[in-house]
Amino acid sequence: MNKDVIYIDVDDDVTAIIGKIKAANEKIVAIVPPKRSSALQSAVNLRLLDRMAKSDKKKIVLITNNAALIALAAAIQLPVAKNLQSKPEVATAPDSAIDESDDIIDGSMLPVGDHASTVPVRDGTRLSKNEAIDSVAAKDAAVAPLAAAVMTADPRGKKSKKPVKVPDFNTFRKKFVLIGLGLAAFIALLIWMFGFAPAATVIITARTSPAPISTAVELSTTAMTNPGEGVLKALLKDNQVDEKLEFEATGTAKVGDKATGTMTVKRTSISRTPISIPAGTVFTSNDISFVSTQAATLAGTDIGEGSIIQDSETIPVQAVDVGSEYNVSARSYRASVGGFSSQGSVMTGGSSREVKVVSEADVERARGELIGRSSDEAKQQLIEEFGETAKSIESSFNIQRGDQVVIPALGQEAPEGKATLTLPTTYSMYGVAKSDFEKYTTAILEDQALTSNQKIYDQGFEDARFSDFRRDNETMTATLATSGKVGPKIDELAMKQQVKGQRYGEVKQTLEAIEGIGDVDVKFSYFWVRTVPNNIDKIDIEFKLQDES
Repeated sequence: MNKDVIYIDVDDDVTAIIGKIKAANEKIVAIVPPKRSSALQSAVNLRLLDRMAKSDKKKIVLITNNAALIALAAAIQLPVAKNLQSKPEVATAPDSAIDESDDIIDGSMLPVGDHASTVPVRDGTRLSKNEAIDSVAAKDAAVAPLAAAVMTADPRGKKSKKPVKVPDFNTFRKKFVLIGLGLAAFIALLIWMFGFAPAATVIITARTSPAPISTAVELSTTAMTNPGEGVLKALLKDNQVDEKLEFEATGTAKVGDKATGTMTVKRTSISRTPISIPAGTVFTSNDISFVSTQAATLAGTDIGEGSIIQDSETIPVQAVDVGSEYNVSARSYRASVGGFSSQGSVMTGGSSREVKVVSEADVERARGELIGRSSDEAKQQLIEEFGETAKSIESSFNIQRGDQVVIPALGQEAPEGKATLTLPTTYSMYGVAKSDFEKYTTAILEDQALTSNQKIYDQGFEDARFSDFRRDNETMTATLATSGKVGPKIDELAMKQQVKGQRYGEVKQTLEAIEGIGDVDVKFSYFWVRTVPNNIDKIDIEFKLQDES
């Protein structure tokens, strides 16, 4: 009959053996254990294998000459064969005559299947897993003394001093996985440290020489920078503020109410022509004067029975000034217009008091004080507004003032003797953008100081000064003074190719030999990096300037 042969590894536990039995395709399964198998040194495990095989409609045969395994197999009536060529049989209790020699198992000779039909197999109903385990456990009590005797007996008659220690393979697997993960992380770290992390910055101090510039420029806020025509585009910054000053009012004036009353005018001239009395007509008595606040017209003379009839009108009047001295009794007045007589009523309501008012001298004094204030803060604010991207032209600083506003107005009463002067003021300054400045000075340096083997390292923006600013209508001019820096022309790409793969000392020796280079330093990305990377994309070239002494 056909059969499957299963070879058991030392590390296989009972679960692994059951899995192999289930995976077998044939009904007869020959199990070949190693010399020592902890999984098969238990009657419980052997009973489980036997029960599982029967539940899967398979028969197992144990191929061994180990006395302990034979004794356990005999206890549960499990067929045993010494080798794959031997006839399987149910073993009896072991004795001292057990053959302890190791037979060689020839895997090509498999006669076990031919005799499998002669192996007696107990019939019985199949049990569930729990029932099977309970049954095996109950029977294992009877087998235990015999199995223990065989397990502790040495084939050469010597007793074992130590029990067989079964290793925990789950712990071993966990340690193996952790060790593997740690090793992978370490390898990844090494790849990053030596493959991706290395980078270097080569710092070159180039010897430069100054190139002074002093030239007159025309500034324009509308035209573009044109070095050939001497035109430099300018920027305008301005701040508009209302400068205020509170001052003391020193002028004095009388304020109060004017006396009022009425004036009756009666025509005295004989004529048919009407007389017009306009508003503002002055009526005077001694040093007291009143003016009419309403116009009036006296009709022409009319002739009645035995006499002439003259027209009369009553018009309101008020004193020409405030003061109680205009409160006078009824009296006659002389009018500034002739042809009629004037009779005033009692005049009342006049009063006065002396107060502080804003005088013209007060305003002039306050304006002078306001204009005399320091404008340094406003100037510095404009300079800061240009920032680092533009150069201010400080000589172009200008102050423009508008019309002043005085509250209270000139001649008006100042409450508590205080008044305020407000003066609208505009502060302005011109500047030049860094890009336009460098474009302009680069052209000058190229024409005046640059040779074929030199390069411009500094266009003089930081040290630039504009002076003698003048403005004539729309034309603005100034004098530009600065100093650029020129030095050796160095090919950065060629330099990277030269130093790649070199150590610190080699880099210094290579580059310091180039004319115009004063000093070389190398900064590596991490402390373990000792050479410049071979990848030029990870090499940076940084230039520093050293003025030629």
